[in-house]
Amino acid sequence: MTQEKRMPDVPSLPLLSGHPLFRSQPATVLDALALGASVRRVAAGGQLFREGDPAGHYYLVISGSVEMLRYGQDGEERVFRLYERGQLVAIAAMFMAHARYPMNARARTDLAVHRLSRAALHQVCAAHPDIAMRLLEVVSQQLYQHVNQVDWLTGSSASQRLAAYLLGLPRTADSTAVQLPLSQRQLAAHLGVRAETLSRLLSEWTQRGLVRGRQRTWALCDIVPLQRLASASSRPF
Repeated sequence: MTQEKRMPDVPSLPLLSGHPLFRSQPATVLDALALGASVRRVAAGGQLFREGDPAGHYYLVISGSVEMLRYGQDGEERVFRLYERGQLVAIAAMFMAHARYPMNARARTDLAVHRLSRAALHQVCAAHPDIAMRLLEVVSQQLYQHVNQVDWLTGSSASQRLAAYLLGLPRTADSTAVQLPLSQRQLAAHLGVRAETLSRLLSEWTQRGLVRGRQRTWALCDIVPLQRLASASSRPF
């Protein structure tokens, strides 16, 4: 279920002013970006937008998280990225010539977002070249990350990719625990391996004492061998 609430007379949004793209911008710029903004609430599992929909808006996450995904020819869903509080969703799509969303956006949890206008963003960029340059930097960085992702998927083994992924998950300094943000089937698709291959690797690593856990909760019990595996597929920058 999706609910939307219009926000007339909204001043610059606090979350927007705190975003790296718009930090230190005057209130007049933030007000222009927020022109015509509204709040959307989407229940967990609901669609924020679908691949191919007209891309007239981008979104700022207030609470909850959004997963960006596509469906492969085999019907498997592939999650490309998660967005959480304070992050902008579909900002690059605002500058695509076909003006359509290239992916599906689904609420991973109950979600609240600010819905922001493509037209207002274009007007602000035309009037403030420094913001346009920052956006260009962001889009260029995303492109670079995607190139590295393709190289990583095609030039590394399943075990190297899994080790790098697990080591990249957040954990506290005194803890080895990690929480998978994806289901194991989604993770297998993300890593470019079969679900059976992922299950086999986790089982083997559990037997060797490298990891311990089940479903989405795991502990990295012996990090050094995982680091050796991951380093083979890492890049210097």
